[in-house]
Amino acid sequence: MKDKNSSIVPELREILATGDSKPLRDFCESRHPAVIAEFISALSSQEAWTVLRHVNTPFRSEILGYLDEDLQVEIVESLSREEIVLLLADMSSDDRAHLFKQLPKKLRESVLPALARAEREDVRCLSAYREGTAGAVMTSDYATLSPQLTVYQAIEHLREAAPDKETIYYAYVVDEGRKLLGFVSLKDLIVARRDTRVGDIMNPKVIFARVEDDQEDVARKMQKYDLIALPVLNGGEVIVGIVTFDDIQDVMVDEATEDFHGMGAISNKAHPGLANIDMRDAGILLLVQNRLPWLLLLVFMNVFSGAAIAHFEDMIQAAVALVFFLPLLVDSGGNAGSQAATLMVRALATGRAKLSDWFLLLGKEVLVAGLLGLSMGAAVSLVGVFRAGPEIALVVSITMVCTVLFGSLVGMSLPFLLSKLRMDPATASAPLITSVADIGGILIYFSIATYALGDMIRAAGAP
Repeated sequence: MKDKNSSIVPELREILATGDSKPLRDFCESRHPAVIAEFISALSSQEAWTVLRHVNTPFRSEILGYLDEDLQVEIVESLSREEIVLLLADMSSDDRAHLFKQLPKKLRESVLPALARAEREDVRCLSAYREGTAGAVMTSDYATLSPQLTVYQAIEHLREAAPDKETIYYAYVVDEGRKLLGFVSLKDLIVARRDTRVGDIMNPKVIFARVEDDQEDVARKMQKYDLIALPVLNGGEVIVGIVTFDDIQDVMVDEATEDFHGMGAISNKAHPGLANIDMRDAGILLLVQNRLPWLLLLVFMNVFSGAAIAHFEDMIQAAVALVFFLPLLVDSGGNAGSQAATLMVRALATGRAKLSDWFLLLGKEVLVAGLLGLSMGAAVSLVGVFRAGPEIALVVSITMVCTVLFGSLVGMSLPFLLSKLRMDPATASAPLITSVADIGGILIYFSIATYALGDMIRAAGAP
């Protein structure tokens, strides 16, 4: 797609320079909105809007919904209030609310009164929910049916409502107060007799979410039950929206990106938008701001590694051969810890592991890490014998087992501890685990060496 972009974007700019509207209209109407959005993302906001102006309003709003939110805001900020209202009116309810929340406060206050009453209330309602919750990602464009309708009446109702709904594959059965009673699928309606009441064929066992539920929990629930849409209820058991699979896909991508940033010791708290920024598009300053804090913290943590080495300085001078194996041992502990942390963060993120599983997983990790350490210790002992003799080879082998065991247990336990403290377990990042494992590995190595090689050190004149 990159090659296509590189050839089409210059052509678009040439068409824009001529001011001929027909080629622009033909270009937009011959492609899917997502494809058009990808092409015009390489243009400036002014150029992108010039392209969009040549498309009919509903299609224009659909294309806008596929653009990055930063470009959306740039385009909208350059428009008149009347143009903004027309754009927002034809957007899906969830996209409209999300874009509205990104606009500057002054612009929101200017645009909101100009929206139609239904759209205004919808924006107010959806914008009120806290970011990261089911309420913030749901749409109000869902289909409802009365339990008293016949199947024939229900199908006719859905046929009329379909153009304005996100999906009609599931229709939600509600009473007069919009309390959720059950649901029916389009398949249920098609195969049922036309005079059957909807209430007789609906499924009353509805999987649902609450408006305050975390969006990641909603994603897990939809994945677990293979749902394409999930109804969202308020405290009064009233349905207020649905979360659709396409929206939850975006949530899963954002959550996975956040976890990867955490595992890489990259802070995005100050700039949440970093989760949606491509490395190619992100500014130098933004990348530095998000990577520097953790790296500075880890630098000061590594001072403890230096202090540990300094503590054993006399012993190191007496047995210089020990230094040869130091990077090998501490790196092995850090690598084992990073592996364990990655597996555990993933298990916690997908719900495959819970806090109550800690003792079970601890026992399993002890066995796994012990076997890994023994295998690695046996391998490195051969190098130790040829490089420094059997005494140091024994120290290196024992240390390998202990450092791998220590690193693995730290890597497995830290995500659990952070979850217990209601912190993101992904912040148990690989660099953090490595730093902790380095400090522990140095202490373990030289402590074992001091105990095992005491006679050698004394013979060399060490105190």
